Amino acid sequence: MDRWRSLGLSVAALAAAVLVWLVVTEGRFVSDKILPSPRAIVEELVALARDGYVGTPLHSHLVASLLRTFLGFVCAALLAVPMGLAIGYSPVLYALISPFFSVLRPMPAIAFIPLVILWFGIGEFSKVLLIFFTSFLYITLNAAAGVKAVPIDLIRAARSLGVNERQLFFHVILPESLPYVFTGLKIGAAVSWAVVVAAELVAAQRGLGYIIMDGATFFRITDVYVGILLIGVIGFGIERTLSAIERRLVHWAGR
Repeated sequence: MDRWRSLGLSVAALAAAVLVWLVVTEGRFVSDKILPSPRAIVEELVALARDGYVGTPLHSHLVASLLRTFLGFVCAALLAVPMGLAIGYSPVLYALISPFFSVLRPMPAIAFIPLVILWFGIGEFSKVLLIFFTSFLYITLNAAAGVKAVPIDLIRAARSLGVNERQLFFHVILPESLPYVFTGLKIGAAVSWAVVVAAELVAAQRGLGYIIMDGATFFRITDVYVGILLIGVIGFGIERTLSAIERRLVHWAGR
């Protein structure tokens, strides 16, 4: 499908969804205590941008959440990518480590909040650690899967040409694995941004997760929706940024 046609369909679908939302809420088919109207949410967003939330400017909440996500995700990526490549390359490492990942992957980050508080307190480190842990698992597993997905015929062909192990890894295995690595990075970034809400349950006083939880506690429903929508919009921007980097660095993928 043509790129512009696809974009047009996406915009039309979003516009239709907003129109239905507008009709349902403005027509009072649903209580505004359950689903505020788009108009009310935009007005509240403007008010928050002007006055802040509970005495703190809105941009400070945004920066707090982005910084926690960035630190957790970047630290996870720096460790997870080489570890995942090593696990995929070495059958011994894969056999030793994969059972632990199989057990840890289904565990939600929120389940570790009591332990994180008990071990590390309620400071910033605890919040970043939750984000790190969640994204680390996805990035590592995808990097390992990328190495294992390299066609064996390609490896045999390279070895028949006399390449050594270092050349094999950097010129064959790594380039072939990069699409999987970027898939892991995109999933890790998305999960990191989503987990920031759970991470900010740990006694946070700033952040979008704090706005959502505080708004729910004091029944400021419109503020809850503003926080959720901001998380969605910023998450979309993060995903598109990583996709653009992937297209530039892994331009051969799928061709």
